[in-house]
Amino acid sequence: MKKIAAYSLLILISVVMLYPLLWLLGASFKTNGEIFSSAWFVPEHLDFSAYIKGWETVTPYTMKHYFLNTFKIIIPKTVFAVFSSVLVAYGFARFDFPLKKLFFVLLTGTMLMPQISVIIPSFFMWTRAFGINLTDTYIPLVVPSLFACEGMFVFILVQFFKGIPKEFDEAARLDGCGALGTLFYVLLPCIRPAVISIGVFTFLWTMNDFLSPLVYINSVEKYPLSLALRLSVDSTGQGYEMNKIIAMSVIGLIPSIAVFALAQKKFVSGITAGGLSQ
Repeated sequence: MKKIAAYSLLILISVVMLYPLLWLLGASFKTNGEIFSSAWFVPEHLDFSAYIKGWETVTPYTMKHYFLNTFKIIIPKTVFAVFSSVLVAYGFARFDFPLKKLFFVLLTGTMLMPQISVIIPSFFMWTRAFGINLTDTYIPLVVPSLFACEGMFVFILVQFFKGIPKEFDEAARLDGCGALGTLFYVLLPCIRPAVISIGVFTFLWTMNDFLSPLVYINSVEKYPLSLALRLSVDSTGQGYEMNKIIAMSVIGLIPSIAVFALAQKKFVSGITAGGLSQ
């Protein structure tokens, strides 16, 4: 009886958690009127017109164009975030240098800062500090990732590096490896789950980011998917077709779901191992 009760509870929780996603999928096949008239996710009739009209958009560009723009941001940002976070964490975990503890405290302290608190100074930096206005480009969205701007990623990787015995480093040096050789050939394979977790986090957060592109991107031609979806709503917020927005949101979820599904095993092991490393 205990197993039956436990499984029943888990099924109930799963249904509650999955229902918004099921509703989103079902609503993409409904008419605009049916969406607001029924909370049930199963549509009365399958209507694919929302996908056809939504893909065309109200701009000269199709959703394919905005998907490509999104990946122009996501791919380099993910690569830069992983690369820079690994290097910085390696430095904190394996080397001693002046004011190391202070710098690490300052870096991890950024984890407590909300993004909105730095959006204005960042905007002025990219518009004035370099003597050139870099807004309406992808540079402000991508380049900060080169400098390990996510303190949480560095913190996670430092814990992983500390969990690897330093004898590995000594053995690598005896074999002729330098500092970078030890990192890439010996230590990096040991922390692969953590690296994949950081890549997945960066991908998902960038895919869902609305505020940063809204601040820096002005041209409709350069909009990522998050801003392109907003174009379906007029200035009053009333004259729009919700089924088109939902249909394109469903398509926009596919890359995130695919990435998570492909990296799920390493992602989960990376998070759990990080929690047990201490």
